Amino acid sequence: MRKSRTRRILAAVLAVGATAVFLGASQGTQTDPLVTMSYINEVTAPQILSDVDARLDQREQALVDRLDASIARYERDMEQKLSGSAGTGMAGTSSAFTVVNVAAGRQLTGATGFEFLLRSGSATAVAASAPGLIDTTGGGTLASGGAVEPNHLYLTTAEGRGLKAVTDLTVLVRGSYTLT
Repeated sequence: MRKSRTRRILAAVLAVGATAVFLGASQGTQTDPLVTMSYINEVTAPQILSDVDARLDQREQALVDRLDASIARYERDMEQKLSGSAGTGMAGTSSAFTVVNVAAGRQLTGATGFEFLLRSGSATAVAASAPGLIDTTGGGTLASGGAVEPNHLYLTTAEGRGLKAVTDLTVLVRGSYTLT
């Protein structure tokens, strides 16, 4: 009985050993590699970083394209605003200075913040109350009926203020105005 018991133990040990060898041999094959730290560092991590870099480059290019389009649209809008041409009719608005010719006896009035500079001719200030106009060149104010100085920049502080032409005028204007 002792021999059969020893044989059974020996057979069990051999069976367990054979199973361990069989299971150990099936791990880490070329078709099913055992993942190690070197595999992660040398293969997986560079692939992931490469994919992330490619996606970031795509998104960066998309953002650059959108920014370029926005800049182009802004530049186009600014050019239109700065080259706005008004002033040849009875009323207008200009974000840049525009030349307006005013015949003797006519009035050039503007909205709040309207600016004008008399280049030639003679004119008087038109305003319903004091101060009529702000003389930004001289640093003072001009009451209604006062003589408008040539080559002085004037600013209106309320709607309906401006100048009345005594002689034919050439005026540089910026802002919203009416010629009556």
